[in-house]
Amino acid sequence: MSVLDARSLNRAALARQLLLDRADRPVLDAVAHLGGMQAQEPQEPFVGLWSRLRDFAPRALDDLLAGRRVVRTHLMRRTVHLVTAEDVLAWRSRHDAMLRGRVLGTYRRALEGVDLDELAAAGRAVLADGEPRSMGDLARAVAGRWPDAGPRPLGEMLVAALIPTVQLPPRGLWRTRAGVRNAPVAHWLGREVDPPAPPGTDPVGAALVRRYLAAFGPAASADLRAWCGLAGLPAAVAAVRGELVAFRDERGRELLDLPDAPRPDPDTPAPVRFLPAFDNAVLGYQDRGRIIDDAHRGLSVTGARFVLVDGRVSATWTVEGDTVTVTPLRRLTRPERAQVAEEGRALASFLSEGDSGRVMVGAAPPP
Repeated sequence: MSVLDARSLNRAALARQLLLDRADRPVLDAVAHLGGMQAQEPQEPFVGLWSRLRDFAPRALDDLLAGRRVVRTHLMRRTVHLVTAEDVLAWRSRHDAMLRGRVLGTYRRALEGVDLDELAAAGRAVLADGEPRSMGDLARAVAGRWPDAGPRPLGEMLVAALIPTVQLPPRGLWRTRAGVRNAPVAHWLGREVDPPAPPGTDPVGAALVRRYLAAFGPAASADLRAWCGLAGLPAAVAAVRGELVAFRDERGRELLDLPDAPRPDPDTPAPVRFLPAFDNAVLGYQDRGRIIDDAHRGLSVTGARFVLVDGRVSATWTVEGDTVTVTPLRRLTRPERAQVAEEGRALASFLSEGDSGRVMVGAAPPP
């Protein structure tokens, strides 16, 4: 079994994530290929797509959201993701148990004694009038039946777990600030989510294995679970194992992959790329060492935005006013600083719609 070193895994991940070369593909296809994009911060997917697609126009994503081709919904790991309408309809039932379990993990004591089936029925009755509601409004509408639970736990359980919902535009539109208004998936898309598979079968799990490997592979089963948060995936992996090829990493872990997926030469040059907060290129693995050093791994869950230099997290970035500010995490060579500045100017221009190209690259951290 071939061993893939960290650099080989890095270049494979960049290629799958459309970060090695900007892709010429429609926005809808890119979102589908990536298996959705982390979107708890509403504007972040625009940067993620700009870094991955050639000539990306924000209006293209706006049109998909308004046209109900992509949606913002709680899915992988109970975080808000931007996914295609087809994927949320196909995948949502498979995520139900995980979503309930994660909300209970946070609010178990507050929800003690609450019959979740009754809560779901009450929430659906409120939403049956077709009016979108904030989580707080929905929770307050049912709180009279469970006064001891508190509105936040009731609202989280309803919106993030019990009722498949989407966050409606204008939230998530380009350069738009808007509160969260929730509506059932069935109302917004005109179709109920697909029902759970019969016991003993897991077609969605098998599909998720293939889709994950296409966008993140080669990867271990633990990486797959870290991405989606689902239990019961070993059976799905076993069901498709005959379609896959296997490798090992330098730690001896088995890595699975699609046989024809790209695995570039480890010496392939990797351009500077700016990643948005919580990008799955970093978060989508249990072992994130292929893209971020252990010393900086804690930043990945704080909302820090990363700059990839030679394919690895080497700086963070922020934007204030019309200026992109880069803070290196290591000493950058002169050519690397120039490349970071060039890509930073392009990002500043994108974010300001051509009004600014200002970028500041800070000093290296002390040794």
